[in-house]
Amino acid sequence: MRTITLFYLVLFSFSISLAKPVKELTIEDIYQRFRFVRSIPRSMQWRPDGNALSYFEEDESFGKNRLMLFDVNSLKEEELLPDDELIVKAQSGSIDTIRITNYQWLPSGKGLLIKDQGDLFIYFTDTKITRRLTQTDDFEENVTISPDSRWLSFVRNDNIFLINIATGHEKQLTHDGGNGILNGKLDWVYQEELIGRGNYLAYWWSPDSRKIAFYQIDERYVPTYPLVDMSYLHPEVRFMHYPKAGDQNSIVKIGVIEISDGQIRWLDLGDETEVYYPRTYWLPNSRQLAIMRLDRHQQHLEFLFADAETGQTRLVLEEKDPYWINIGDFVYFFKNKEQFIWGSERSGYQHLYLYDYNGKLLNTLTRGDWAVTALVKVDEEREEVYFTGTRDDIKERHLYRVKTKGGEPRRLTEGHGIHSIRFSPNARFYIKHFSSTLFPGQITLHSANGKKLRDLRKSDLSQLEEYELVEPEFLKVKGKNGISYDAMMIKPPHFDPGKKYPVLIYVYGGPHSQLVIKRFTNLWHQMLAQKGYIIFTLDNRGTANRGRDWETAIYKHLGKLELEDQLQGVEYLKSLRYVDANRIGIWGWSYGGYMVLNALVNSDAFKVGLSVAPVTDWRYYDTIYTERYMSLPSENEDGYYTSSPINFVENLKAKLFIAHGTADDNVHFQNTQRFINRLIDAGKPYVLYIYPDQKHSISSIRDRIHLFKAMTNFILENL
Repeated sequence: MRTITLFYLVLFSFSISLAKPVKELTIEDIYQRFRFVRSIPRSMQWRPDGNALSYFEEDESFGKNRLMLFDVNSLKEEELLPDDELIVKAQSGSIDTIRITNYQWLPSGKGLLIKDQGDLFIYFTDTKITRRLTQTDDFEENVTISPDSRWLSFVRNDNIFLINIATGHEKQLTHDGGNGILNGKLDWVYQEELIGRGNYLAYWWSPDSRKIAFYQIDERYVPTYPLVDMSYLHPEVRFMHYPKAGDQNSIVKIGVIEISDGQIRWLDLGDETEVYYPRTYWLPNSRQLAIMRLDRHQQHLEFLFADAETGQTRLVLEEKDPYWINIGDFVYFFKNKEQFIWGSERSGYQHLYLYDYNGKLLNTLTRGDWAVTALVKVDEEREEVYFTGTRDDIKERHLYRVKTKGGEPRRLTEGHGIHSIRFSPNARFYIKHFSSTLFPGQITLHSANGKKLRDLRKSDLSQLEEYELVEPEFLKVKGKNGISYDAMMIKPPHFDPGKKYPVLIYVYGGPHSQLVIKRFTNLWHQMLAQKGYIIFTLDNRGTANRGRDWETAIYKHLGKLELEDQLQGVEYLKSLRYVDANRIGIWGWSYGGYMVLNALVNSDAFKVGLSVAPVTDWRYYDTIYTERYMSLPSENEDGYYTSSPINFVENLKAKLFIAHGTADDNVHFQNTQRFINRLIDAGKPYVLYIYPDQKHSISSIRDRIHLFKAMTNFILENL
């Protein structure tokens, strides 16, 4: 018996040795070597007629990107451009080569707008001719095209310009930009906290292409912050206007420019300047504008209609909230009737409502204890509204359709994960990007009723299959306070419940965030799991998509309830027989970095903490974000003091790793610098990693590899 057993053991061991070995993840794998994302097309756009898709596809043979065109009716693919470079012949006879890194369709569908090295070009798809439209030392930014495809508009040196595409003639529309006056361009805090990160556009064409509405932003009295570039022999300093909590904000005016004569008419918005204008829309008739006006405390939102000819405004509807109002993109104006869709959290969850132009509620389109996360498309002909939401599972995103007359929404997507949708302009088709916990992504083409027409692209999983990734477990954690939390856990491969494992908690914890979600797994967390760590995440109060009561509980005391909830998670972990209760660490970035410091100075639950780009004192962060949740410093002095970990440094007991980029224009390096000064005063040790000239995301591949290697080594040595 023993001989036979030994024989089979030897045979089994031999078969294992012939099997393909399982690789362990490395930082270089994660940030340099993996190519599965490259199989997903870049810059995918619908042609304006809605019958074709364009996108960049990598040609590995030549190291180039080809611009492809996919006809959704014939289901055929062809090359639109064989290369990501174009040869352009100037009028002088000189030859230039331009690189296509991004593009934009003309509304006519007859050409592509291309920007290279700050200059603008049009590639005409029928004649295959490329025309240069600008050649200046100054950069053209916020470039848009008029709806009739006649004009190209842009901002240069804080003024708005036009170019006639047919003639190349340039026309300047505003003349007072510069020295703190921005025409057609947002200031930093507006784009970061109200409009959308990276979107500085602050002007809009009327549907008939005869007018442009624009913001004029006066930031001359907004305090500045110095960003120092030390890569030069004599360091260079750039000052950015950055209003910190309680500071003076920019003053905004809204004007309308007549293209024919360049005349500007300013809208009558009253004398109050301590307000925000988070959204502005043209109505389909091109005679009126719709404007959101939000008070500085962000508790009173007014929706105004303005006459573009007279400048007069009237109130159509308003929202009030004793905490704050979240701004989103949930507005749509019907073209053939005087009605619009409006998004509101008045019921406790984000839902869609139908109004007429007098502010009369016509219908409630969605309802329930779940949230609409995006208004995707409106098909006016079929009277149908498409949206994504959490109706079936808060951890997933699905596409739904509902009639404008109401009724139960119909779900159009299948599969447990995240469905991101982009509809064709004609509302006949949509492309869906699907991802899940262990699946990076697949793009499919669908008809509007949800029927799949074709697989377009799928992530190349051949590399990932060489590694042993672990499916995250989704949990409901019942706290001793009676609250039920959504949580997620990644266990080491070949997990043994009889062993004791250290735990690293990953936290963000701030508003508008949700970490416990069925998106593609964090590969660094998988790498740490391979090294024997349990990774645990819990969505605390204040995070998104569980309703207004859940989110607004943190009002005026950031960090307090969030930490209480994270500590409920710690108690849960300690109750598990396979968790080493003496080896629990925590890490986070940005608000998560703040939460790490907050946890370390207000509890002794953690052995180590890793904080990247943290806020350390809420007085150092910007007006719009901070005051939304904390009110003004003069109105909440105690809340600002107790919410800022910089005031409790002497309580630190855990080992601390902290990292920050010196060029961070979001959470300034000042936060970390002031915090480590307090650490020195208190005689507390710390490990500090500084990343020169890196911004908030520390996005350079070189720096990212260095940072995550440093964090990995810190964890291995101290946890």
